[in-house]
Amino acid sequence: MTVFNINLHEAIYSLSDALDLVGVTHIHHGKRVAYMAAECGKYLGWKGQRLDDLFQAAILHDSGVSKTAVHAKLAQFEWEMESDHCHAGAALLSASPLLSHLAPVVLHHHTHWAELKSLNLPMEIKLSANCIYMVDRVDILSLKYLVEETDILLGKQEIRRTILDKRGDWFCPELVDALMEVSESDGFWFALETHHLNGYVSTWLSETTQQGMAFEELRSLVHLFSCIVDAKSPFTKEHSDGVANLARFIGTLFALPEETCEMLELAGLLHDIGKLRVPDDLLEKTSNLTESEWITMRRHSFDTYCVLKNIKGFEQVALWAAQHHERVNGTGYPNHTSGEGLSFEARIIAVADVFQALAQRRPYREPLPCEQILQILRLQMQSGKLDPRIVACVAANLQKCWQAALWVSTRIAPDEALTESVTNR
Repeated sequence: MTVFNINLHEAIYSLSDALDLVGVTHIHHGKRVAYMAAECGKYLGWKGQRLDDLFQAAILHDSGVSKTAVHAKLAQFEWEMESDHCHAGAALLSASPLLSHLAPVVLHHHTHWAELKSLNLPMEIKLSANCIYMVDRVDILSLKYLVEETDILLGKQEIRRTILDKRGDWFCPELVDALMEVSESDGFWFALETHHLNGYVSTWLSETTQQGMAFEELRSLVHLFSCIVDAKSPFTKEHSDGVANLARFIGTLFALPEETCEMLELAGLLHDIGKLRVPDDLLEKTSNLTESEWITMRRHSFDTYCVLKNIKGFEQVALWAAQHHERVNGTGYPNHTSGEGLSFEARIIAVADVFQALAQRRPYREPLPCEQILQILRLQMQSGKLDPRIVACVAANLQKCWQAALWVSTRIAPDEALTESVTNR
């Protein structure tokens, strides 16, 4: 089993960047919440792993939000069913051994202190969850000043009074008192501005180094990314899983090294992370996209690269994932890369993406049978878009590829694989 050297903080930071895409323009919310939570924690004397866990939970607290319609509600101080995204985020984090310890904090980051204090949970979890809730509301109250680029000090006292009014009911008195102390400084508020915030987070990133992760451990972390994307629309549910499974299977058919096949699977899981920026209604539109809508849709592969490029050790995965809409003849996007500029692995991801998308139902068509999918792949091959070697391989193993794309069976083992000899949005 391959061991990958990855900096966990960099991966979490990238996941936060991905979550920012959902807001389209309301960005860096998770990072601001993490900064404010950490400042309160430091004031209270929290140190080491406890402070680091608080920062991680804060930067990922909205991981249960995929839809732009839900994200819009986050700007409200309180709304019905606000706990739904807490449950979704906690479920996602629970599935990753590297992040599962953060799940209880995320689960309760919208629970009022009056209820939370009586729950059978460790006090450390209660305080961390409530701290995130408190500063999350501070950020929402600050948003109108940050978005309109109005001096945030104009709202400083009103924001502090609003939080103070909730002391003992919504928020733990100890946490409110800590916030009142640290937020008295004007610098606390100036640090919410993007250029100051980036410096603060960069310091956090520098505090850890790369660590060895077994493939399954890393996959569980990467799968969290893909689940957030696939939850954005019922029409893309399990798309990333299917592309990842098919890409890995094709890799085994070509007898590529195990590490390469594992990287293909990771790239497949991550290829559509940039779609978090695409408004929900575009993904679910039943008619043709307008020119401006198509431009919005086309940028998702570029956004995928922007999210992933800063994770050291993931350089190849990031590139393969970002090139899933590039075409051999240069007619793809976003960079119109062609010929030798496209690696064999990137070409595999491209074929797997087209195949899986055609095999799934979309709002504008029903799923296509495998024979029709193959016909479309061949047409794209003949026009110079897809690699003939990969299309021929798919044709020779059509039923197995169909099963892999739709996750009909579990991942196909390499030994078993080696015994088998309309463009998507």
